[in-house]
Amino acid sequence: MATAQSLSHVFPQASRVNPHGRLEVGGCDAVELAREFGTPAYIVAEDDLRTRARAYLDAFRAAGHHDFQVTYAAKAFPCTAVMALFAEEGLGCDVASAGELHLALRAGFDPGRLVFHGNARSDSELDRAVSAGVGLIVIDNFDDIDRLDRLDRRGARQPVLIRVTPGVAGATHAKISTGQADSKFGLGPADARRAIERLAGSDRLELVGLHMHIGSQLLDLTPYRAAMAVLGDLGRFPVYDLGGGLGAAYAPADRPPPIEDFVAALVAAASALFGPGRRLLVEPGRSLVANAGVTLYTVQTVKRNVSTWVGVDGGMSDNLRPMLYGAHYEAEIVDRLGGDTLCHLTGKHCESGDLIVRDARLDDPRPGDVLVTPATGAYGYAMANNYNGVPRPPVVFCRDGDARLVVRRETLDDLHARDL
Repeated sequence: MATAQSLSHVFPQASRVNPHGRLEVGGCDAVELAREFGTPAYIVAEDDLRTRARAYLDAFRAAGHHDFQVTYAAKAFPCTAVMALFAEEGLGCDVASAGELHLALRAGFDPGRLVFHGNARSDSELDRAVSAGVGLIVIDNFDDIDRLDRLDRRGARQPVLIRVTPGVAGATHAKISTGQADSKFGLGPADARRAIERLAGSDRLELVGLHMHIGSQLLDLTPYRAAMAVLGDLGRFPVYDLGGGLGAAYAPADRPPPIEDFVAALVAAASALFGPGRRLLVEPGRSLVANAGVTLYTVQTVKRNVSTWVGVDGGMSDNLRPMLYGAHYEAEIVDRLGGDTLCHLTGKHCESGDLIVRDARLDDPRPGDVLVTPATGAYGYAMANNYNGVPRPPVVFCRDGDARLVVRRETLDDLHARDL
């Protein structure tokens, strides 16, 4: 049986095993959460989100850099309640579509603190961003310049950044690596120079700086300095957006760099490579939300053949990452943490690849048990889908023992709500 002292750091901060032997998240009993809200359900520790947001802000100040913006990467968890919380904490927001832009504005972000990304945005999306007063639009390609030049800005020049692909890849999965030369994102150094020259003569677009992003789930900070050196070779600008990518812990052995170390390394490199007085932006997503969230499931079946297969009431419709990237997660029975029964935790969908956790160790699982997979705050809700006609789960915020529904569970009627 796990104790409060042995509960892994992959769970939300301040999670514990209570005196009844049950997992608590945000002071809320996981068994009671499953009973009240049903399963599957995304459970989020609200204080964990706030603590991580404040850690980023405090890290910049501790590093002695006061002209900065921490810009939440909305794609990690594009839920208005999550986004509104980060707006309250003083963060900006990074959006990559008209939909994310709509959510950010609805969540209360100042449009001037929004950064609009994307490698294949339409005229209408760019027009919507300009009309909304988005603070920075990131130029990803020469077609973006053409599109933005055609838009009516009513006399105002739109501030833009150029996304530079530095030819530096972080050590991560190929599908979430973005800094290598052969990438769909950004402009290589030679093309970036051409874009800088072109924008210098624009009376509609104001080039204020450069942007980079080298990948996601990065646990080694070394590539950042190499990538930033490429930006430094392109000239001096008022603004540098250094992207995000700091990794999160998905297994007890994972030890990502602390937020403080990440920010301090970026600030030190920026001072050396860009000179003093620059405005620095970072775009954390996963490192803000991944470990703040867990997913609850109910065991439906236990099948034993060559292996022990534990089937739950969710799967790839609420967590697509294991199938997309082979992502690894932990699993526990919420009122019997620990155990030594080797199992494959599988979803309900008609795909052999619908496997949530391979080789989980559980305490004699049986139908009706409530299971938890921690570290699902990033890209679970974001990638949720209706495969096999399964309604998407709710999102529940927990704080000081109180639970509140912030996104309702979809209903069967929602599946055809947009039919003609």
